[in-house]
Amino acid sequence: MEIKGKVVSGTHKGSYFMSLQVYKDQFKAKLGFEPFPGTLNLEISKEDAAAVHDLDDKMRIIKGSGGFGDVKFLPAQLNSRIHGAVLFPVKTQHSDKTLEFVAGENLRKNLQLEDGDVVTLKII
Repeated sequence: MEIKGKVVSGTHKGSYFMSLQVYKDQFKAKLGFEPFPGTLNLEISKEDAAAVHDLDDKMRIIKGSGGFGDVKFLPAQLNSRIHGAVLFPVKTQHSDKTLEFVAGENLRKNLQLEDGDVVTLKII
């Protein structure tokens, strides 16, 4: 599945959660990279949001511990070259139309992305 997403600012909580050892270790084991401490937020259409959430049975799980919730994820590729994952935290403040993408690098800096830029996301 390939969709377009518009880069939007998030709540800046992703950097905290991605720096927690409980998540870092599991992402490294399950995806082969240590996540950059932060997520790239993408706003997608209502139709694409429904299609993505229909993939629930294909999602893998990162187990939280203590007060930290589980995170479902789907491996994905950004702009046909950056491997990472789309995250679906069990506890989230985002709407269904906002996806969080995580990779092993600072995507805003390395790809010179700003709010409003459109990227392509391929869910693997």
